[in-house]
Amino acid sequence: MKARFSAASLVLLLALCFAGTALAVKPDEMLADPALEARARALSEGLRCMVCQNQSIDESDADLARDLRILVRQRLVAGDSDRQVMDYVVSRYGEFVLLKPRFDLRNALLWGTPVILLLAGGIFIALNARSRRTLATKSLSADEQTALDAILRRD
Repeated sequence: MKARFSAASLVLLLALCFAGTALAVKPDEMLADPALEARARALSEGLRCMVCQNQSIDESDADLARDLRILVRQRLVAGDSDRQVMDYVVSRYGEFVLLKPRFDLRNALLWGTPVILLLAGGIFIALNARSRRTLATKSLSADEQTALDAILRRD
């Protein structure tokens, strides 16, 4: 019984180790030209399924992902470059369709704002601590010391 269990466990472990990502590309979608198919796969890996949102269109079984895979292949067969295909898909579906967004001013502002706020907060804290330190280390003037001594003697 133990030998059977360990053999089954070993087979399952090996199957999991050598299993690739599950691709949803159907055989009827694939292009006959291997070079174009490789380009289509490379482009599909960078496009987000608008239904699943955490999967590329190659990994998704959604109908919209299938339509996008077919669209990418049609554009490649029509002679578009990879950049033209991506620009076309982005023009139809927006920047959100890209799994890795392009760098532009909006993205820089989006990613840079937390860094700017952290730097501004750090500078504020440093300046505030420095001003408190200078206030705390000031000694009393002679007049202030005399007035303090007079107050303490009264009590």
